[in-house]
Amino acid sequence: MTIGTEHEYSINDAHFTALPVSDQILRAICGSYQSEILFGEVKLGKELQKTVLEFIPRVPASGPAALEAMLMQGIRKFYHIFPSQYHLLGLGMHPALTLDRTAVWDHDEGEYYEAYDRLFNIRQHGWLNIQALQINLSYAGEKDLLMQYNRIRTLLPYLIALTASSPLVEGHLTGNMDNRLIYYRRNQDVIPQICNGIIPARIRSIAEYRDAQEQIFSALRARDAGILCEEWLNSSGLIIRFSRSCLEIKAPDEQECIRSDMAVAALVTALLRCPTLPVESDQEALLALTEVAIEKGTAGLGPELEALYRRAWQEATAEERQYLPVIESRIANGSLAEQITERFRSENAIGPILADMAHCLRANQPYGMK
Repeated sequence: MTIGTEHEYSINDAHFTALPVSDQILRAICGSYQSEILFGEVKLGKELQKTVLEFIPRVPASGPAALEAMLMQGIRKFYHIFPSQYHLLGLGMHPALTLDRTAVWDHDEGEYYEAYDRLFNIRQHGWLNIQALQINLSYAGEKDLLMQYNRIRTLLPYLIALTASSPLVEGHLTGNMDNRLIYYRRNQDVIPQICNGIIPARIRSIAEYRDAQEQIFSALRARDAGILCEEWLNSSGLIIRFSRSCLEIKAPDEQECIRSDMAVAALVTALLRCPTLPVESDQEALLALTEVAIEKGTAGLGPELEALYRRAWQEATAEERQYLPVIESRIANGSLAEQITERFRSENAIGPILADMAHCLRANQPYGMK
């Protein structure tokens, strides 16, 4: 199995006001408005919203250490070029962004964005203020694909709880730990099958998955949006990318630093080796657990997370065990969202929190760990 990851970071000024300048940054580096460029050991790319840049390791790897090294080389290179002009920030949403401060990428792929906007209205947080950690896992044939897919779907509520990092919207606490997913899961409500409540149903064959996908495509064609009939359209928390022979885990919030992201990847790959997992598989039960995870983070699923961690540690490689203590810390001390919430309630100020989060990314230091 090989692993790939994708990381989305907001672009900010020194006061952590989000800046819609991804196009200007890419042009400054390569001389034109490119959607994606090679940037040392990473690929640097645009997103729908111009307040975000995406960092992707140049190639997949067999473990998290190689991915971490590539990504940190890319982040260091970014700050070498822009030492103080821009400040990158992780988290599942920009905690203070108001929608009047962002903009849609307007240099290519406009026909896709126009179709999305006509159907769903992309001028909302579920489109213009979301930052996900994506984990891509290769598969070897249909049997391996089905095993991984059906196992990962049962892990999604727990990954959501561990990675929740979006408790603030427009500078205010909402009472939920993962606001990104609240917006994300309803941003295409006109065709609810696209997101499917974040947790996909169990599948018994590739043909079954393709049949469900074709139902979505039919709904799109009926709305004169056939241009969107692509495998990447599926917005569930786990999808299949046949063109890349990989599974994409899309549910987690982006974390504060690369090492924390790699810990999530290490947890997943270790758990995939377990003969059995102490988790629910019933669809309704998984949806209920997801609600708990979105609202409470790790606080609502503590015993279950501890059991999963013990299983992961037993199956983990020596390399993965270097990262798993970050997960242990999140279980013990709360997800990033829980820690941010506690600090914000205590200090009633967002600036110092964001400064610390940006430092965590630059130094590759998990928040709350020494």
